[in-house]
Amino acid sequence: MATLTENPLRVGLNQERIPDPCILVQFGASGDLAARKLIPAYYRLFVQRRLPPEFTLVGVARRDWSHEVYRDKMRAALEEFAPQDLGPEAFWQDFASRLFYCRLDIGEAEGYLRLKQLLGQLDEERGTRGNRVFYLAVAPDFYAQAIQQLGAAGMLADPTKTRVVIEKPFGHDLTSAQELNRIVQRLCQEEQVYRIDHYLGKETVQNLLVFRFANAIFEPLWNRNYIDHVQITVAETVGVEDRAGYYDAAGALRDMVQNHLMQIYCLTAMEPPVSLRSDGVRNEKTKVLQATRLADTRNVAAAAVRAQYGPGWIGGKPVPGYRQEPNVNPNSQTPTYVALKLECDTWRWQGVPFYLRTGKRLAKKVSEVAIYFKQVPLSLFPSAAREVSPNILVLRIQPNEGISLRFEAKMPGPEIRTRSVEMDFRYGTAFGSTTPDAYERLLLDCLLGDPTLFTRADEVEAAWRVVTPVLSAWEAQPGGNGSSVAPPLYTYEAGTWGPKAAEDLLAQSGRRWRRL
Repeated sequence: MATLTENPLRVGLNQERIPDPCILVQFGASGDLAARKLIPAYYRLFVQRRLPPEFTLVGVARRDWSHEVYRDKMRAALEEFAPQDLGPEAFWQDFASRLFYCRLDIGEAEGYLRLKQLLGQLDEERGTRGNRVFYLAVAPDFYAQAIQQLGAAGMLADPTKTRVVIEKPFGHDLTSAQELNRIVQRLCQEEQVYRIDHYLGKETVQNLLVFRFANAIFEPLWNRNYIDHVQITVAETVGVEDRAGYYDAAGALRDMVQNHLMQIYCLTAMEPPVSLRSDGVRNEKTKVLQATRLADTRNVAAAAVRAQYGPGWIGGKPVPGYRQEPNVNPNSQTPTYVALKLECDTWRWQGVPFYLRTGKRLAKKVSEVAIYFKQVPLSLFPSAAREVSPNILVLRIQPNEGISLRFEAKMPGPEIRTRSVEMDFRYGTAFGSTTPDAYERLLLDCLLGDPTLFTRADEVEAAWRVVTPVLSAWEAQPGGNGSSVAPPLYTYEAGTWGPKAAEDLLAQSGRRWRRL
């Protein structure tokens, strides 16, 4: 029953939480991520009134900008990357009044003192109560230095008022991830740290949890008794673009598999959490990673394929090969394509292989999870196809977000012949709206203090342990690591689906990649 202070029209409706007043300090404010993704996300949350009235954004970078120049640059970013979101000029003017700038070189202590002074001044002027979120959208090499300098300046001292957001990749390998965790944990408590992977902010990735644990008909089938294998694909048509300096030192395994694909894999394979509270979900994801291994650790080449795109055609236009891209080493051994065969040693998944693949300059931009069910034990009906297709459940992450189920049905006519058909659900059609940007959800969760969709220290290290045998084999030097020859680096034509070796990875067990 409503009380005298409640609006009777709101009874029974969920109340949207608004974050506490705070200052968000955006490191890397002059960078590409801030312009393309972060500023549009902040602005949309502001227009939707999901941010507190006192919300303040302080941009931090090495550029010698004033507050006004920073505001003009962010306005230009919105006009370029999210012009449809600008709306009335009054909205922008109100938002711009909350933007401030502080010039800072990450390695110089003086800049942090200036920043601390500015934040104290803004606390008094805007009533932000000392609450801070430091967002590190800078090159990964600067994470440790930025956190150490923030700690030395006394800006991380209060765990109840301070949070730190760290972009992926978290570390370059297992050793560097462990060292970065040690640095972070010396200066912060774990609940202050939000290691962000924007894939977890995607509606369709989160829908994996809902689909599995809110529908009774699927969970009983989600195991080795009914599932033959699982394919996870994240394909891109773009090349390295302006990220050559970073990408040539990282490659597809570090840039995509260790974070994005592992997160999708965890949500697909995890056990039901005891609750949707942060540790409930993250505990189960970590257990999955701890039980995961490369299908053949003794012969990495039998369970992992790497390749690099050569010249080809995308969208009817010629594109250069990876080694011909600007700022790429012409002798680079960096893989732009990776395919892995993983095993999860649990009662649920024993004997069910998980195939993961990702690459640049592939034939189509698509991200999906395909669950291949086992064939019927005895085929009673003739099929119009050469062979009966197995039932396939596909969860499309992007584009055309949705879910489809392939099954056999009788074709019209006097004869009993079957053909594969699909039932299809699409987000846009069902809900009449586009899905929000992943960063909007994650930024709001961070401001609200909800770490569920962020990765924990032990989870990050567990993910690195899965890919470490592959990294070690691929980066082996002659005479090192007990091996004289590293597994081959294949080449594939841009605009195709990768090297033949990736097809062979499945063909050796009588399977093949799904046609997309």
